[in-house]
Amino acid sequence: MENKRNILMILSSHDRMDGTDSKTGVWLGEMTDPYYKFEEAGYQVLLASPLGGEPPLDPMSKLTEHLTSDNRKFLDDENAQQRFKNTVELESVQSSAFDGVFIPGGHGPLWDLARHPEVSRLLANFIKEHKPIGAVCHGPAALVALAQTDPDFLVGRHVTAFTNMEENLVMRSDYIPFKLESRLKELGASFSSAPVPFVPHVVRDGNLVTGQNPLSAGPTATKLIEVLQEISPKDI
Repeated sequence: MENKRNILMILSSHDRMDGTDSKTGVWLGEMTDPYYKFEEAGYQVLLASPLGGEPPLDPMSKLTEHLTSDNRKFLDDENAQQRFKNTVELESVQSSAFDGVFIPGGHGPLWDLARHPEVSRLLANFIKEHKPIGAVCHGPAALVALAQTDPDFLVGRHVTAFTNMEENLVMRSDYIPFKLESRLKELGASFSSAPVPFVPHVVRDGNLVTGQNPLSAGPTATKLIEVLQEISPKDI
């Protein structure tokens, strides 16, 4: 991957809601919208996950009403499909090979990315190397893992993520290990959200860019690209 601009995209490997037969995983549009934003900006994207191989997709994100133009593009993109089916295991990834990292949501990250030691290692190294971190919807659960080794990072940090209200509206609150908005606040973050649920909202704090919900995925990637274009060590 030398001599190219590279983005690491970390995907969840978790596929089931607690106490139910309902499936979860990666929210398709939160992966595809940023994936093509990065490609169009000249970045090569490496897909990685805790277990490697093909990550689970949240079935809800594949329903017709949730399909975006980038979802449809992905379904016809054999190269992207192969990358998705063969994600790299996180333990084999080094931050030094990348210019930045992006973490899509889906409910899956609440289980694995929120507590995975390799997530914590990688994010800590991106911070040390002054490289930007982007995350959308439930993707900011990865910051919970980071807090295990760097408890001060989130204190006073301006962030957003899938809100408690949005969680209640999708009726999954009783089947998840924690509500992300509440946990980020507990860890000291300064949390903000859009005035109404399910509309785009993006927050930048230095080299950290977070988005609130699925419709924020593309705008979050666009903002991360802006950060990559102006990055300097003092920003994080």
